[in-house]
Amino acid sequence: EIVSRDWSSDVCSSDLLIKMKVLFILAVLAVGALAREDWEVHYMYEKFRAEHSRMYATAEEAMSRFQIFRDNLNAIDAHNAKGHSWTMALNQFADITNDEYREGLSMCKKEMHSNKFGLRGSATPFKGDVPNDVDWVSKGAVTPVKNQQQCGSCWAFSTTGSTEGIVAISTGKLVSLSEQQLVDCGGSEGSHGCEGGLMDYGFQYIIDNGGICSEADYPYEARDDTCRSTKCTNAASIKGFQDVERDNEDALQQALSQQPVSIAIEADQQGFQFYSGGVFDGACGTQLDHGVLLVGYGVDADSGKKFWKVKNSWGGSWGEQGYIRMIRGIGGAGQCGLAAQPSYPTK
Repeated sequence: EIVSRDWSSDVCSSDLLIKMKVLFILAVLAVGALAREDWEVHYMYEKFRAEHSRMYATAEEAMSRFQIFRDNLNAIDAHNAKGHSWTMALNQFADITNDEYREGLSMCKKEMHSNKFGLRGSATPFKGDVPNDVDWVSKGAVTPVKNQQQCGSCWAFSTTGSTEGIVAISTGKLVSLSEQQLVDCGGSEGSHGCEGGLMDYGFQYIIDNGGICSEADYPYEARDDTCRSTKCTNAASIKGFQDVERDNEDALQQALSQQPVSIAIEADQQGFQFYSGGVFDGACGTQLDHGVLLVGYGVDADSGKKFWKVKNSWGGSWGEQGYIRMIRGIGGAGQCGLAAQPSYPTK
C-alpha cells in the first residue's frame, strides 16, 4: 500500500540518513588512506632504488622488482595497521621475495646445525644477583653495527662481536676485529668463508692462531679472498670458548650478565626481514640459519614485554639502527631458537 507522508516532520529519519551518509564517506576515505596511490608507490620505489643503488638489466626486471616491492609494502602496511608490539618497514630487502631472502640465509643454515667440537658444558654459574637489565652497548663493550653485505659471513661477525666484548671488558679497550680474516683463513677449523660457518669454529681459529687482527689492519671485503694473516699483527686473543646450556634462558641470562654472547637464530620469516622496531614476538621457528650477537636484556617501557637485545650485521638501516629486541622468557629454545646454541669466548 502506498501512503503519503510528510517528510519534513520526520526529523529523526532525516538525521539518521545524514549520519549514515557521513559514516559511509568516512569509511571510503579510510579505505583510500590504507591503499597507497600508484604515484606514491612509484615514488617510494625510485627513492629506494637510488638509496640502495639498484640497477636492473632490463625494463621487464625493473617492473618485476617493482611488483615485488609493492607486495612487500602492502604486507608491511597490513602488519603495522594491526597494532602489534613491533613494526615493519622498507629496507634493503624491499625488492626481493621472502624466498629469495631465505636463499641468502641458507648458506649459514647447514653449518648452524653442525659442530665438530661438540658441546663445551654449561655456563659458569653467576655468583650473586643477576641484574634486572643489562646493555653492553651502553657499557662500551660493543663496536658500531657492521654490514656483512652479500656474503654469508654472519658467523664471523658474531664471533668478532663476542670476542670484542670480552676483550673490552677485560682490558678496557674496545677494538674492532677482522671478520675478513676469519672468512679468508678459517677453513682448517671448519668454516667456509662466505658460504657459511659457525661461531665456535671462529673461536677455535683465534685460539689456534694465537689471536686475531684488527679490522683496520685486515679490512672487510664481503668476498672470499686469500688468507693474509701473516701481514698483520694480532690485536686480541682469547683463552677458550664455552657453550651455554641449551634451551635454558635463565642460563643464557646469567652468561649475558657477564659478557656479550654469540647466538644462532632462525631469521627467515618476513617479519624478521622487515623488522623496524619494538619487541619482536612474531612467527619464527628453531631452524637456525643466522649468527648474531646478544648484547643485553630488559623490559620494554611501553608494552611491558621482556626482551633480549640483539646486534645484527645488516647495517644501521635495518631494525632499530642495526639492532632487534626479541621477546624474552617464552621457554624452550626461546624466540627464533636464540637459546638453542649460545656460546662465548673466555679471556
